[in-house]
Amino acid sequence: MARVEFHFDFGSPNSYLAHLVIPAIEQRTGAKFEYVPILLGGVFKLTNNRSPIEAFGGVKNKLEYERLEISRFIRKHGITQFKLNPHFPVNTLALMRGAIAAQSLGVFERYVEEMFRHMWADPKKMDDPQVLRAALDESRMPAERIIELAQSPAVKEQLLQNTQRTVERGTFGAPTFFVGEEIFFGKDRLRDVEEFLLGTR
Repeated sequence: MARVEFHFDFGSPNSYLAHLVIPAIEQRTGAKFEYVPILLGGVFKLTNNRSPIEAFGGVKNKLEYERLEISRFIRKHGITQFKLNPHFPVNTLALMRGAIAAQSLGVFERYVEEMFRHMWADPKKMDDPQVLRAALDESRMPAERIIELAQSPAVKEQLLQNTQRTVERGTFGAPTFFVGEEIFFGKDRLRDVEEFLLGTR
């Protein structure tokens, strides 16, 4: 089966919603999604893109329709643990560097689960250093080590490389999926991702 990647940023609500749906796709297809942390702000800067709120804020009915699509997705997949973060947009630089640090510490999967929860299920102002530390402590993560490693040149460079490479492969936003070298953008393309995976078995 082709390699499948999920390029994500904790600041993207659609990345979180995709994250909740991925386990069922893994079960149905036998594939294992590889999670790749990227910095969405960096992607926007490199591609001259903007967040939907900025890009479509002046377009009548557009943002309302985006919210409708989110509601439909939530109902379709029976999602119960989602709340709009009242502090949105949140600067996710520390969170995403923390994800790289968590990889090196062997706690990446739990870090991803918990940071998504703190952003979109029990939402907090996660760009506040004190809030972030408290959230890590609450989740029983090695807060001191993650925060320390997140400031290291190696972690900063890895996140930068992840972000540059994903843009070079065609990414302009999050979530983005790659099945081999085939690119799919957005949570609503997960059905296409699944169909493509089944076709490569």
